[in-house]
Amino acid sequence: MTLTAAGRELLPAARGALEQVAGGLAAARRVGAGLAGRLRVGFAASPAFTVLPEAVRAYRRRFPDVELELRELTSAPQADALRTGALDAGLVRESPTEPGLAGAEVWREPFVAVLPDGHPLGREEAVAVEALADEPFVLFPRAAGPAFHDRVTGVCADAGFAPRVVQRAVEWQTLVAFVGAGLGVTIAPAEVSRLRLDGVVYRRSAPEPAPTVVTLCWRDGDTRPLLRGFIETMRALGAEKEQAPHRRGGR
Repeated sequence: MTLTAAGRELLPAARGALEQVAGGLAAARRVGAGLAGRLRVGFAASPAFTVLPEAVRAYRRRFPDVELELRELTSAPQADALRTGALDAGLVRESPTEPGLAGAEVWREPFVAVLPDGHPLGREEAVAVEALADEPFVLFPRAAGPAFHDRVTGVCADAGFAPRVVQRAVEWQTLVAFVGAGLGVTIAPAEVSRLRLDGVVYRRSAPEPAPTVVTLCWRDGDTRPLLRGFIETMRALGAEKEQAPHRRGGR
């Protein structure tokens, strides 16, 4: 059997088409196995100081062919984006009680008091929360992250007072800058102390309130392998970090 002239002309195209089909099938299998594709992950500002950098490195090592798209959003917009499908997963403070969302705790850390440099309480190694009762507070609006906002105000309530908020902002960098400007004090996750701004000191709380948690959230019922790989990576990283000592507040 020999090829006709027309067959010889068609042969390279036919071979190319078969190779393309085989390549497409292999790519589809990789996506189906969670080894390739695009994963959209939201994150609040404070997890960017804690688990996010390590999570990205760990996930890329395990899944180098997955395109990881990161979006910085406060907790409430993340919940909306998860429900509408604009995000696949999100890292938020505390555990939001949102319908249609599932979550897993991935990291815990203590609270610290954030004080202007030169504040009398800054001379102490640790600050009792009740010692802040008469201080003006800078805090983020509740709408930006209801669960964590309620957690912070709950820490104050447990110490016998409601914080007198004089200034609000949605980003920790801005809140810490407000503290440095002398507008007030605040209570923050310990990893916020990585922000080394002039005019600010960080002091641990004593006795310590229950730690704050970082929660990984996703749409309830979403079982895609692509997402499952990220959840497994985050859980493993959280378990590793639980074995390491927490960073304490300092200057």
